[in-house]
Amino acid sequence: MNATDIDAAPEGPLPRTAVVEAVSRVVAAFAARADTTQDEIVSLAQRLSDVFVSPSPVPVAPPAGTAAQDLATLPAADSPAPAVPLDQAVTGDKVYCLCCGRGFTMLKRHLKAEHGLTEEEYRTLFGLPEDMPLVAPNYSERKAAYAKRVGLGKYQRDQADPSVSGAD
Repeated sequence: MNATDIDAAPEGPLPRTAVVEAVSRVVAAFAARADTTQDEIVSLAQRLSDVFVSPSPVPVAPPAGTAAQDLATLPAADSPAPAVPLDQAVTGDKVYCLCCGRGFTMLKRHLKAEHGLTEEEYRTLFGLPEDMPLVAPNYSERKAAYAKRVGLGKYQRDQADPSVSGAD
């Protein structure tokens, strides 16, 4: 249904097919949320059907206890419950994905490939601090030790040969 359909809608009750379609769209969107139960979905479908089928006009401000107010009091869909408790999400050898609960050495590739999230979006989604590791601590320490052992990061620019500079 688009804006022109609404403007062109006739006065009076909606046809039964339009009611069923509208209710099914709203209920389907509500059911897609991770935190809904079957009882909440059925209850919403029943309340919406009652609202659309009732002969009285739909009020502008919904009265207390209607589906619109009940939806506003539910938790937001964009903050799902983590699959793993936060205190168990990071161990020495693995970092567990809060979306699916699987353990990895590094989360970045998994987040992008499986969940379509960047590291920043992932942290925002679950309210994680910036300093929470997304790489297993033991792996990070091994990589840092290797880098030091092979001499990475010891080059200092002020000791470079001046004849190499681009100035003529």
